[in-house]
Amino acid sequence: ALNHVKNVVEIEINSATDNPLIFPEEGKIISGGNFHGEPVAINMDYLAIAVSELSNIAERRIERLVNPSLNEGLPAFLTRNGGLNSGLMISQYTAAALVSENKTLSFPASVDSIPSSANQEDHVSMGTIAAKKAWKIVENTLNVLAIELLCAAQALDFRFEERGCLSDLGKGTRRAYELIRDVVPKIEEDRVLSRDIKKLAHLIKSGELVKKVEEAVGTLE
Repeated sequence: ALNHVKNVVEIEINSATDNPLIFPEEGKIISGGNFHGEPVAINMDYLAIAVSELSNIAERRIERLVNPSLNEGLPAFLTRNGGLNSGLMISQYTAAALVSENKTLSFPASVDSIPSSANQEDHVSMGTIAAKKAWKIVENTLNVLAIELLCAAQALDFRFEERGCLSDLGKGTRRAYELIRDVVPKIEEDRVLSRDIKKLAHLIKSGELVKKVEEAVGTLE
């Protein structure tokens, strides 16, 4: 989906869509310059759906990590002292809220049209609205993925206590864990997690996480 959107946007960015098109060397002015934004509008909606679904899948993994009925022996909500601490319970709430918002934002803007310019522009793509919604979904999804990293690292900490080493981790997973722990410490007791989530979202958005993991895997191989 992302590759398709990238291809369409690159084509449209490099297309002449002014109206009118002016060719001074030939002394021509041609109206009807293909200025309709539908290709971009539809693909912004497609991007929104694809990224929204990515957040949807990530939230389900978060649920499996914090739910004692599903997490294969890890403590409920990934906290040692449940009752005194809520652990990562509220983080899953946050992820669920962001995913729900993404689903609402995924309704396509490109299916709507309100004519403008005295009906001269009789079919409007609403591409700007589609792009703004897609941007918001991307930002929400960064935070959902950050919460997943937070939960995954916490789960690994408990597994390390059981097994006493990192040797069971894959090369890339081990490097990802190290990067996470360089940014945020293990959660020993309840604390405000919004700062941790922002730090991990930045780690993803900056591309550093992917870069460092790819470097680790390539070097170790």
